[in-house]
Amino acid sequence: MGQLYDPASDEAIYQSVRSTLESARAKAAVAVNDAMVSAYWEIGRQITEAQGERAEYGKHLMEYLSERLTKEFGKGFTIRNLQAMRQFFLAFPIVNTLCSQLSWSHYRLLIRIEDRERREFYAHAAVEDHWSVRQLDRQIHSSYYERLLATHEDHREVVRKEIQKVEPVTKADDILKDPYVLDFLDLSGSAFLEADLEQALMDKLQEFLLELGKGFAFVARQYRITTASDSHYYIDLVFYHCILKCYILIDLKTGKLTPQDVGQMDFYVRLFDDQCTQPNDSPTIGIILCADRDETVAHYSALAEDKGIFASRYLTYLPTEEELAQVLETTYTLASGEAE
Repeated sequence: MGQLYDPASDEAIYQSVRSTLESARAKAAVAVNDAMVSAYWEIGRQITEAQGERAEYGKHLMEYLSERLTKEFGKGFTIRNLQAMRQFFLAFPIVNTLCSQLSWSHYRLLIRIEDRERREFYAHAAVEDHWSVRQLDRQIHSSYYERLLATHEDHREVVRKEIQKVEPVTKADDILKDPYVLDFLDLSGSAFLEADLEQALMDKLQEFLLELGKGFAFVARQYRITTASDSHYYIDLVFYHCILKCYILIDLKTGKLTPQDVGQMDFYVRLFDDQCTQPNDSPTIGIILCADRDETVAHYSALAEDKGIFASRYLTYLPTEEELAQVLETTYTLASGEAE
């Protein structure tokens, strides 16, 4: 008597059924999230309109609703949560602007941002770049918005373009940040080698790509380029930017920026463009990632000549607001062309 079942067929059917269930669960999760976010927005609207300008009544209303709703619907309706729903409505008063891709946990982070433009930037970036709640929290606390804007003279215009998609990203300035915050590397102090920094970035490549921003794709480390006289040179990190359609070379420096660093990167970019790029590629961009930047070198070198070569600092720790403000002041001054 022949075999009554085929293990391969059983496995194929199982995988098909499993795929169906996974798809259904994903759709259900999206639907539940969308319904919950909409419900919390509506609750916030009703509370806000009922309270009006009556602060004392608002306090009473929160306590009353919290007690009644908790008895009937269980946890989740504390006074604090109801206040968050009211704040949610005030931060996003137009229901049609809510994004189904963002969860209530995303919005709980966003409503803490008081500045409307800053809040809209993070909401837009979270959707566009598919940030998890954890990633959004990290970007907010590392001042992603401020670091991006500090590299631009017309920084408000950059945000407008990013949020409204008036114009696409077209130049290197639109993707650069200064400083880059590499707190995820677990490198303490300054007693480490460039090789240690490179290895740490490779070990945390996903986090590094998030820090670099949208459009970066990893190509290689220690990429070898060779001259006509058979001299070999090695570029620390090579990326391709899918939006700008160009290669981006990154040279790691654990010390202060020097004229030799700038000259070396200029050489790398020229040689790479000559040997490695294709006709449809845009000109290669070079970024020197250094522990500190000599502003005189930056002002009197190829960095100031719009040759696609840039220098940005990196921090291996999450700075305080005061520390970051000091660093950003220097960056913004340079971007505005005010440095001596």
